[in-house]
Amino acid sequence: MKAEPAKDSTIRINLWSGPRNISTAMMYSFAQRSDTQVVDEPFYGYYLVNTNADEYHPGAEEVIRSMETDGEKVIDWILGKYPKPVVFFKQMTHHLDGLDRSFMEGMVHILLTRDPREMLPTFANKIQKPGKKDVGYLDQIRLYETLEENGHPPVVLDSKQVLMSPRTTLEKLCSAIGISFDEAMLSWEKGARPEDGVWAKHWYHNLHESTGFKPYQPKTEPFPEELKPLLEECMPIYERLRDLSI
Repeated sequence: MKAEPAKDSTIRINLWSGPRNISTAMMYSFAQRSDTQVVDEPFYGYYLVNTNADEYHPGAEEVIRSMETDGEKVIDWILGKYPKPVVFFKQMTHHLDGLDRSFMEGMVHILLTRDPREMLPTFANKIQKPGKKDVGYLDQIRLYETLEENGHPPVVLDSKQVLMSPRTTLEKLCSAIGISFDEAMLSWEKGARPEDGVWAKHWYHNLHESTGFKPYQPKTEPFPEELKPLLEECMPIYERLRDLSI
């Protein structure tokens, strides 16, 4: 069933990321804005019950119990009414698997990418033997192409640039998506947020110890040999996205 795009004045921002990026830090950043409500991965439950990811994602059963898993109902909720004028949805691109994307019309879209040489080893610490579908690069470039074809290419953001220059990059991002920059976006209180999904205990420990964007530090460990075939698939896609980034 094709969803009707939202027709109200709410600014709905979708940050489409892959795993082991700074997407949760971006959610915490936007949560500091007084005009913004944040939502943590609304399609995660849908993704788990409609793929085999529930077999290897930590805490999958608890995640499924905690949220709506009917993709169409999630879309209706996203398109619903909110108490604040801006809503920031932290999303994983691969969670869209099999869904009609017409609901995305009229929204603001950001693609957040990260160098796979840095992302893949970190992700493999949580998910053993990850595949191309797990890491989201192919889904990201396909989403970019779809939105571009429809005349509304998303803003592309490279996590390295955010970490190297948080203020400058967030100012550019806010300008690109048509909202004002807020100084409050640069820091937050240490600890969890009420919007965190139940999966936070498996993935957000380092973020909960932070009070802002941590300075960029390149990885120095040797790249794992077993991940090199996946790296070869992901690297050209990342390089294309990086070249499109603000």
